[in-house]
Amino acid sequence: MSRFVRTELLFGRDAVERLRNVHVAVAGMGAVGSFAVEALARSGVGHLRLVDFDTVHVSNLNRQLYALESTLDRPKVEVAAERVRDINPECDVEVIDVFIRRDTAPRVVAPPVDCVIDAIDSLGPKIELLVACVESGVPVVSAMGAARKTDPLAIRVADVFESNTCPLARFVRKRLRRRGITRGVRCVFSVEPAIEHAIGEAENTVDEWESPELGNARQPLGSLACVTGTVGLVAAREALATLIDLPGT
Repeated sequence: MSRFVRTELLFGRDAVERLRNVHVAVAGMGAVGSFAVEALARSGVGHLRLVDFDTVHVSNLNRQLYALESTLDRPKVEVAAERVRDINPECDVEVIDVFIRRDTAPRVVAPPVDCVIDAIDSLGPKIELLVACVESGVPVVSAMGAARKTDPLAIRVADVFESNTCPLARFVRKRLRRRGITRGVRCVFSVEPAIEHAIGEAENTVDEWESPELGNARQPLGSLACVTGTVGLVAAREALATLIDLPGT
């Protein structure tokens, strides 16, 4: 029996074959990106490009799928690739261990990528990736702020210029307008107001892309696995909807 028989029962054989042949890039293997990759791999996506520069830290254990005692200090992309291959040995996994800046973002969206999931939690690299996607004509699903939130039922999907409430989305809109972009970025965001007493300032507001290596230090923000994970799963669903005809879309 095929490992994707349940997917085939839901979408049909043609859709499963289409997924086997598509290429999806996911940038950011953290709390959101790890769950997005999990859903894509288990849906039968045949080619995945995984992008991150970081290693697994003990502070990741509360929310990131790849964070385990056995994976601490290992590169996130390496752990992610191993897990994908364990789910589906036939999946072609490309690993890119890079910090996204203006000069490296085009590498993430380079052909033959059919869709990109942006799960980056820093504003500067996020903008560079989104600009590269729009300029290249590659469909992108961008995850907005999930920290300081507790209600997964408050998650919504819209063009980022039609989103509301999310502080990160507000900064993304402002920066994209500066680059001449006013539409075309589908995003996953929360309409839940951030918890005011949580540690940290407005979410992800430091422009880090000009840093030569890993960006500027940011104050950590409280986050919950059931919210960040849901954002990742919804982002994966939106990516799938750009690749095959999903019922209800």
